[in-house]
Amino acid sequence: MTSKMQAAMVEQFGQPLVIRELDIPTPGPGQILVKTEACGVCHTDLHAANGDWPLKPTLPFTPGHEGIGIVTALGAGVTAVKEGDRVGVPWLYSACGHCEFCLAAREPVCAEAQFGGYTKNGGFAEYIVADPNYVAHIPAHLAPRDAAPLICAGVTTYKGIKETKARPGEWVVISGVGGLGHLAVQYAKAMGLFVCAVDIDDGKLEHAKRLGADVMVNAKNGDPAAAVKKATGGGAHGVLITAPSLSAFKQGVGMTRKWGTCVLVGLPPGEFPTPLFDVVANCITIRGSFVGNRSDMAEALAFAAAGKVKADIELQPLSAINQVFERLARGDVPSRVVLDLSAA
Repeated sequence: MTSKMQAAMVEQFGQPLVIRELDIPTPGPGQILVKTEACGVCHTDLHAANGDWPLKPTLPFTPGHEGIGIVTALGAGVTAVKEGDRVGVPWLYSACGHCEFCLAAREPVCAEAQFGGYTKNGGFAEYIVADPNYVAHIPAHLAPRDAAPLICAGVTTYKGIKETKARPGEWVVISGVGGLGHLAVQYAKAMGLFVCAVDIDDGKLEHAKRLGADVMVNAKNGDPAAAVKKATGGGAHGVLITAPSLSAFKQGVGMTRKWGTCVLVGLPPGEFPTPLFDVVANCITIRGSFVGNRSDMAEALAFAAAGKVKADIELQPLSAINQVFERLARGDVPSRVVLDLSAA
């Protein structure tokens, strides 16, 4: 077995990633080593590589928080997984486990949380060191390439729909039917909800219809909030905004039914324009939702293992990562790119 691996690294913010040959790391006490089979590419990886957010990663680093692979080595004291298990190394890389948020199963907002491909080296590499207490356990018969997008885009949208508090038989709007939204439509249908898909691309709306959406609204045509209210009899009980667009955020509040909940998971730059009178007078809840906890992860994967949710994926080699990033930056990725490292 070779002692070297390839990794795509960010060495300078805003510059192309560099493929480096590195030593395969050795897991320390309480750590595991995962041989990567597949890793999804997320818009967050592009933000990380550009240093877009206030808390920037420490250079150099390896992005990727949708890495799926086989556990090949255990550090001292590890009992939560065993060699040969298939796991995912997600955005929530680890947390403290004992603060008020961890104790309430809200570990994604733990002040000591570490993030895969951001504060810890991630899955754009042939091997990943991971925390066994926070990896996703991939169900049997779920292929690595299919599982990869689910441990970020999947759990994020699934949790977001749960946070709308919409119940079976009620309406939910999925605003933005791209990499996250096409999964959200499937989760919402599997959860017994009526789905209104909103986008500015007719092709994506047709895709949403094929995935089971009940109503499609093109936000470029007329007043999209009025169209949603007409189709749903007064607005959606829950609205999930995945589109990284401030206009989508503003429209989303207008699409929300009285006493409904508008959940934000997209992260466009800028300030959120909130129509305060409407929010107060209509008793609307606006809620942020940040990935999901470990229980949400298991549930999101179980829907896929049961055949109810499947990500549309495009496979690319690790060597193509810079071209993939260029396409992501110009909005030229219809659903989800997965890097195939299985042949490595």
